[in-house]
Amino acid sequence: MFPCRRAYNVHLSTGKNHRMNSGITVTTIALLILTPLLVWRVYARLKTQMQRQRSIFTRHYTGIFVFVAMILVPASELLGNTMSLAALAAGTAGGIGYGIWGLKLTRFEETDEGYYFTPNARLGIVIAMLFAARVLYIGFELYANQGPTPRFTDSLLTMLVVGLTGAYFATYSIGILRWRLKRQKASLAG
Repeated sequence: MFPCRRAYNVHLSTGKNHRMNSGITVTTIALLILTPLLVWRVYARLKTQMQRQRSIFTRHYTGIFVFVAMILVPASELLGNTMSLAALAAGTAGGIGYGIWGLKLTRFEETDEGYYFTPNARLGIVIAMLFAARVLYIGFELYANQGPTPRFTDSLLTMLVVGLTGAYFATYSIGILRWRLKRQKASLAG
């Protein structure tokens, strides 16, 4: 098939050549095959979630709680690390703006069956896939290093993505909840 090159490393203390392990393992091949499948399944699942949905109060409250916690938990660990905290804050600010834009593009419906909303699929999928890509990257990094790894909050890019994702979905949940409460108040008054 392909000629296999052997890589050698000269040991510093003895000066002798030692063969380095540079082969691809079965686990690496499995990861290379399964990663596109995983990405495709995440995308397919997100696509079904970004369609017309019934507005349910508990779902909105849960979204607010989970996504605000997604920002506050790392922020509590970053109080001494100003660069990572700044990355989280920048991502949060961007996520809030992106969430407001997403709410402006959302189609709201009030029918006899209940309240419905249709989010802009592209915006939600982009944010969620960005987060999934970062999680996959961290997983590959953990697999490749196989030793002591840095903390999750040490990466500026990770904190930026966490802030962006958490703030987008929290802002979106708050906006949908506000719309729903406003519609319910108007229907009770009229």
